Amino acid sequence: METELRTEWLSYRDAEKLASLSRTTLWRLASVGELKVARVGRAVRINRRSLEEYLERTADNTSPSGDC
Repeated sequence: METELRTEWLSYRDAEKLASLSRTTLWRLASVGELKVARVGRAVRINRRSLEEYLERTADNTSPSGDC
């Protein structure tokens, strides 16, 4: 039985799969401080929690409520 490892820090490729966002979009979000990132040399890792929180915030803002 294989145990799935849930990493707290994601590569761009893993973040793309998780969020269904492009690398360019993830890079822009990281640049403006929407996502927490860690840089080690040239490697960049995106914090899973900050990505999930960003997605929750944007889902709350785009849900149809009829309150325009």
